Amino acid sequence: MSAPNTPVRYTAAGGVVISPSGEEVLLLIRPSRDEVRLPKGHVEPGEMILETALREVREESGYAELEPISDLGEQLVTFLMDDQRVERTERFFLIQARSMARVARPSHDAEQFFTIWVSWDQAEEHLTFEAEQEWLHRARRAWERQG
Repeated sequence: MSAPNTPVRYTAAGGVVISPSGEEVLLLIRPSRDEVRLPKGHVEPGEMILETALREVREESGYAELEPISDLGEQLVTFLMDDQRVERTERFFLIQARSMARVARPSHDAEQFFTIWVSWDQAEEHLTFEAEQEWLHRARRAWERQG
């Protein structure tokens, strides 16, 4: 446990996932917190950052046929959780779903998140957090450069 003034620090990785056509973006709806998010999660010990991003997308969305397109970089996100300062280093990737077929998700993820596909513009309107809106902007620029 951290001292009261010492921030909790960890690294998370995730993806801005686009449909096979590249016209839609995958969002996760978390009703229990009234949030709309991108898939991401903690980097486990010994795990490579890209491995984490792909694992988290699979677990949280059920989409398994994934192709990493571009490394979107890193940003530091700080916030308070239960009066504790958290400093999370986030690393995101632009990832394309190669198929719309889904596999079974772990039950805790299936209960926690609903998935939707929306246009790029709708994704920006719906995302709850600014940091994830920034990832969306980076992903859209990267995808347009692929064009």
